[in-house]
Amino acid sequence: MRIVIAEDNVLLASGLELLLSNSGYEVAEIAADVKGFLAAVDRHRPAVTIVDVRLPPTFRDEGIRAAIEARRIRPGLPVLILSQYVEHTYAFELLSSSGGGVGVGYLLKDRISRVDEFLEALDRVAAGGTALDPDVVAQLLARQTHPLSTLTRREWEVLALMAEGHDNATLAKKLSITDNAVHKHIGNIFAKFELTAPDAGHRRVRAVLTYLEAR
Repeated sequence: MRIVIAEDNVLLASGLELLLSNSGYEVAEIAADVKGFLAAVDRHRPAVTIVDVRLPPTFRDEGIRAAIEARRIRPGLPVLILSQYVEHTYAFELLSSSGGGVGVGYLLKDRISRVDEFLEALDRVAAGGTALDPDVVAQLLARQTHPLSTLTRREWEVLALMAEGHDNATLAKKLSITDNAVHKHIGNIFAKFELTAPDAGHRRVRAVLTYLEAR
């Protein structure tokens, strides 16, 4: 799997390259700024990209802007964002960008040290899924505003795991409930969020966006 990384911190970039290379991935290029990242994406056509939220010159939101621009040029380009802190606006902005929540992830950098979890999230994003850091999800779900306040405790748990990008089988396993129970809870969430589109995958993305918009 070919990967392009946008990261200006040399130590972190080198560590990522070593980790990914040793895990069987191909790191095609590491860019230190937006211009270099967009050029690398065009040159290598990666299967997935890893982008730091903060890049030169201002170290504010250049990474998010670069990811959104890359997805505008190449719709559906999988992007995994790395951030030092939970920044709700950036998470929402990425998920709302061109292509919606298809092939997007937002992880805190500390998650990299949990190698299996990090690589699982990367693979999920590359396959067109979503991966939100549990800490991001927890902070977002803590802001109980309508229609989120209508969810039961179990529905909160299901939504949190949905937001992390897990499929129904994984939800059932993690919550120790049946597949039928998972389907029921997800159906209740869709109903409470008034999500009536026939495409279940689209509704899952919209459910995540609904609570992000309620931040």
